[in-house]
Amino acid sequence: MDRIAVANASPLIFLSRASHLYLLQHFAHRVLVPGPVHNEIREKGSDDITVRALEISPWIEVVSPPLVPEQILGWGLGPGESSVLALAYANQGMEAIIDDLAGRKCASLLGIPVRGTLGIVLAAKKRGVIPQARPIIETLIRSGMYLSRTVIEEALRRVNE
Repeated sequence: MDRIAVANASPLIFLSRASHLYLLQHFAHRVLVPGPVHNEIREKGSDDITVRALEISPWIEVVSPPLVPEQILGWGLGPGESSVLALAYANQGMEAIIDDLAGRKCASLLGIPVRGTLGIVLAAKKRGVIPQARPIIETLIRSGMYLSRTVIEEALRRVNE
């Protein structure tokens, strides 16, 4: 069965900056990017690594999201997070790839499967796609992703590192 996920901007940005966007392809055969997320990324300019990565990755597809339901609008999320959650909510079982804490809480309350950038790295380690998670996590941090030392150590413990 084809696994499809919908991604928000930050996981796409962090993974492409760290040269690990390919990890998403091992997680989902197709990754949907709602128009508002694509627009947010494109604002960085045509020379941006994430903009270029989206253009050359045939397994990433820009799509029009459905209208955002009231249950999501009430959270006051940005247009990107809202469109990611609206698409996942409209497609039962589709996982949302989102880092934003409020967006993740909204997803959880609505029964939307959700995973963040760190979760993608941990899943890749568990599936044997990468030999170690630590070097990738450190690259993500150098690329601008913030994770507390406590979160990092707990994540690494979960994958026996």
